Amino acid sequence: MRESRDELQAGPSSPNRFRLRPGELLGIVLFWAFLATLTATGRLLDPRIPELRPEISSAVISLAFIEYSIWAALTVPIIWLVSRLTADGARRVGRGVLLVALGLGIAIGVSAILATFRAHLLPFPNGARLSRTSSILRGEFVGDLIVYFAILGAALARNYFLQSQVRLMDTRRLQAQAAELNAQLAEAQLSLLRTQLNPHFLFNTLNAISSLVERDPRGVRRMIARLSELLRHTLDQPAEQEISLDREIELLRRYLDIMEVRFQGRLAVTLDVADDVRDALVPHLILQPLVENAFKHGIGATEGPGQLVVEATRSGGDVVLAVRDNGPGLIAPRTGGGGGLGLRNTMARLEHLYGARQRLTLRPATDGSGTIAEVVLPYHTAPAPSAT
Repeated sequence: MRESRDELQAGPSSPNRFRLRPGELLGIVLFWAFLATLTATGRLLDPRIPELRPEISSAVISLAFIEYSIWAALTVPIIWLVSRLTADGARRVGRGVLLVALGLGIAIGVSAILATFRAHLLPFPNGARLSRTSSILRGEFVGDLIVYFAILGAALARNYFLQSQVRLMDTRRLQAQAAELNAQLAEAQLSLLRTQLNPHFLFNTLNAISSLVERDPRGVRRMIARLSELLRHTLDQPAEQEISLDREIELLRRYLDIMEVRFQGRLAVTLDVADDVRDALVPHLILQPLVENAFKHGIGATEGPGQLVVEATRSGGDVVLAVRDNGPGLIAPRTGGGGGLGLRNTMARLEHLYGARQRLTLRPATDGSGTIAEVVLPYHTAPAPSAT
């Protein structure tokens, strides 16, 4: 099998591209031996022959095996010639003329050889014998020409079959390469989206720190310490696209510590994570832009105390992540995120990772106070292949 696969993968001009394998050679020998046996048996049982003497029976059997031995010997070069003509890219018309002319010569030659054997093996009445020339003129080579065309047809069918196998293997190889390139492209895009989130988060946090430099130096030092811990934790992590929800919540807590210092006692945070989703895999930093969006457009836009609720539940085969704030709220729901860089990147990452099996929605809270950012993605605990 490995040898045949290597032959199929050889170039079009390779002489070993369509080489006959041992099994095919054995099949050729057995096929012609079967035809010789069948022909000899048929001639011996022919009712038109009233009586066969032992020497005639022996001659009939010998002639049958001689005839098909010749064709068995010619089958291999005919198949080789067809594969060579196809590999060399000869013109179709010129190739056909060459094969027909060659077949005519082979048929005449085989007919002449068989006439010679018949003359030596079979007794003729009154010593009459047919010459090679008279055998040709009588058209006895036509039967041999038909046999040649049968071999030629089988050789062409085999050749076209092997060519189709080569094309199929090339197509599959190209499809595999295309799939691999698509996967690499999706991975590169995901990595780019993730690297964009880190400076985006850093700039937002530094902006929050700068707003307290003069009012609360001690709080600023605390925020810088928390930021340092968060950045160290983030940079030490391997570049994986998905992490467990438990780890994601741990990263979020560090960020919320920073924001609690910024809001100086007027921020209430609730984390409600169901036990049956803690081991679920979610995109790394999936909650970060949702919470940042809630602070920027929700809690930061209200004068009173801020309320932030982060929930994670399971709904059938999905994980539902929701971030709610008590800000001014939206006028109408929006599907697909929208908004700034963080939400756009989040939407793009979800689409790359899960295809159509995800949803990001921004909608007003049911009581009319605040906004809910909701992400729905498939529940899984093993890494999900990128949906491209």
